[in-house]
Amino acid sequence: MSLPITLDDIHLAAERVAGHVLDSPFLRSETLSDLTGAEIWLKFENLQFTGSFKQRGALNRLLSLTPAERRRGVVAASAGNHAQGLAYHAAQLGIPATIVMPRTTPGVKAQRTREFGAEVILAGDDFQEAAASVPALIEERGLTLVHAYDDPQVIAGQGTVALEIAATGIELDLLIVPVGGGGLLAGCAVAMHERAPRTRLLGVQSERYPAMALALEAAASGRPVAQARAAHGNTVAEGIGVSRPGALTREILTTLGVDVTIVSEARIEEALALLLQIEKTLVEGAGAAPLAALLSTPEKFRGQRVALVLSGGNVDNRLVMAILQRQLVRERRLFRIAVPIPDQAGSLARLCTAIGELGGNINNVTHDRAFVPRDAKSVQVLVEIEVADAATGPRILARLRELDMPAEDLRGIDEHPH
Repeated sequence: MSLPITLDDIHLAAERVAGHVLDSPFLRSETLSDLTGAEIWLKFENLQFTGSFKQRGALNRLLSLTPAERRRGVVAASAGNHAQGLAYHAAQLGIPATIVMPRTTPGVKAQRTREFGAEVILAGDDFQEAAASVPALIEERGLTLVHAYDDPQVIAGQGTVALEIAATGIELDLLIVPVGGGGLLAGCAVAMHERAPRTRLLGVQSERYPAMALALEAAASGRPVAQARAAHGNTVAEGIGVSRPGALTREILTTLGVDVTIVSEARIEEALALLLQIEKTLVEGAGAAPLAALLSTPEKFRGQRVALVLSGGNVDNRLVMAILQRQLVRERRLFRIAVPIPDQAGSLARLCTAIGELGGNINNVTHDRAFVPRDAKSVQVLVEIEVADAATGPRILARLRELDMPAEDLRGIDEHPH
């Protein structure tokens, strides 16, 4: 079996990066195990200094450069994590780095990349459009490309994640890994194929960017891979928002028979919130994707020993706040109602009292006199309510109807992610 990289390449990468990247914690999660019915282990790559596994491959590639290549500098296109890993280690090695990032990149990632000493150029709306700007920079400045995933040295560096897992001696049934271009999954697949052949691997992609899943499906059915078209759009997992998978990574995954599954955006949001609430660890959408796969079809994994790679933790605070609030809505602990009441003194007080007596905490109240379905002597009140549990909301609605305040429950978000 011929592959673009070998286990020896990954061992060499491990020797190169030793002492420069964290041998990240690999811990059993009691609560997630109870929740899913599987024995869950977590690989905390979000605790790396630059916030993700990406610095492994970036550093390995930098350490393989010739002296002339080091002097001229390197360039990369990245949605953020590869950029930070490359910028940080290039600065440590005294190598000039230029990073082209999509304009949609979260501000925290672009800012940190600049702080690490790289020149940041914003271009295009996604990774592929940003990458289209790189050839001109290579031609103009003589820079060396450090590809985010489709490079043997980068793939070998990412495979050191699996080497560390295998070194623990814990026998796994399954290792679940997020997939964008496929560098991490491909590197881990090679490492585990040699070190722990009993362990199956599963890649996970967002429903909005299922490029690798579609490419593997096309290859398996004999169709041209070029016919595989990925969806586009906003995703909470922008770290794996890649519309075209790598050629080398696809070759590795096809040869080793690795499967890739697709999960919904809602499941990724749910997984991110659970990891923060249960494990007290902050991950980005890509890092939450493996848990999202487990939550989507827990019956497939029940009774198995499963490891999840929490690939990164670089996420905007605003996005985290939005996801946590949306999770409260899904859990029916945060909801909004529309209530028609008489436009007279004391009506709002009676409404608020009724809600408070049953344990509802009112976050926001809005009066509406113009768009009232009853009559001109009524006011429609929009009330946002937070409660301790899902059972409290229906009790509040029932009580308001008893008081001739027929409240309409404005749900807004699907409670059951598909």
